[in-house]
Amino acid sequence: QQPPQQQQPQQQQPSGSTTDSRQSSAARGGGYSGAGAPWPLPNRKNPAEEQDFMPAQVNSFTCQKSFKGHLLPVANIALHPTKPILATASDDKTWKLWHLPHGDLIMCGEGHKDWVAGVDFHPSGTSLASGSGDSTVKLWSFEKQRCVATLSDHKQAVWSVKYHDQGDWLASCSLDHSVRLWDVTVGKCRQVLRGHVDSVNDIYWQPYGASICTASSDKTVSTWDIRSGLSTSTFYGHRNSCNHVCYNLLGTMIASTDADGAVKLWDTRMVAEILTVECSKYPANKAAFDASGAVSGVTTVPLTGAFSEQRRERTCFICKTARLAANLRLLTSIWLC
Repeated sequence: QQPPQQQQPQQQQPSGSTTDSRQSSAARGGGYSGAGAPWPLPNRKNPAEEQDFMPAQVNSFTCQKSFKGHLLPVANIALHPTKPILATASDDKTWKLWHLPHGDLIMCGEGHKDWVAGVDFHPSGTSLASGSGDSTVKLWSFEKQRCVATLSDHKQAVWSVKYHDQGDWLASCSLDHSVRLWDVTVGKCRQVLRGHVDSVNDIYWQPYGASICTASSDKTVSTWDIRSGLSTSTFYGHRNSCNHVCYNLLGTMIASTDADGAVKLWDTRMVAEILTVECSKYPANKAAFDASGAVSGVTTVPLTGAFSEQRRERTCFICKTARLAANLRLLTSIWLC
């Protein structure tokens, strides 16, 4: 399922970034005063700061297994935090769990009334959250093997869901231009982030922090303080809808992708653009850093209608981000889904 293209043309912003004063409705109303989980602390120690990770050896990457997983296109995937288990979300209204590397089916989640675009494991690995075109977020218990909560405050389709690393908070983003922060201990929405003027297509928590990053069809990437509900910075420079966003492990860089096939790297401390790579003529839908932060992978996909002729070919671009593109290398490989 492709995120929507921008609905209305907007004035082109210069490449770069600015601080922002966007505010959530919950912040204007004084926040949440009821019982529930405490807000995540903003300055926790990041254990990755004291570790050195070797860059991924991308030249040795090979496709180990391809298997038929769903009746309709796969929209998203997530890896279990501790076990070799993969979750997939599909346009066929289901999510499924697979054991790796052989692709044995473990579980299938049915209950959404429309396509499933977002899926994420709880940090404990004992449950899963899903977001759907039916405008709901569902929480699933592996022990009970069923949906244990349905969160239905969004007014339009939900594109993505992400758990905070401590597990008490879940973020979801939607076609209704908003991000909702859910206290999963009580099953209630505690904060609504508003400020984007088009669909919010993806979200990502800053590692070991209390801020969140968003990518929107209004061509911007924003960071937010979740407790105040304020947008702390907005990054301008994309020329089309932003489809995906992610932090590196240290939380010092952001990668974002757009519908023109471009990926941009941003410095969160300097609040500035580092690099732009034009990866493909097709939309760039996903990006990810390796543990070292020196390598970033970007996936692109042909537009609808080209899938059958091209055997559902997806392209994965692996680029060196070490030294911030001083020695940029771009490798291309084709993966069959």
